[in-house]
Amino acid sequence: MTTKVSNYALRLQTSLLAELKKVAEQESTSVNQLINVAVAEKLAALRTETYFRERVARGERKAFRRILDKAGTEAPRPGDELPDESRTPQVTAKA
Repeated sequence: MTTKVSNYALRLQTSLLAELKKVAEQESTSVNQLINVAVAEKLAALRTETYFRERVARGERKAFRRILDKAGTEAPRPGDELPDESRTPQVTAKA
């Protein structure tokens, strides 16, 4: 399998580049590889956040409660209790 690679001129602050080089050396990798991994991780985090925001928007509180009601009657174990304010999730949209 061949991976396409693109070149992109990247301007970094001098201090960031210095730290990047230092970390790359400590990790026994190249600056390029470290940048690729960092960008991939950031994109994955953003995609995950988007997914959960979309999923929450599609959710139905009544269906959620029906599922929870099937969970049984056993009380939560110590430390597993939900605080009262967590019973109503608050989701805010990003601008």
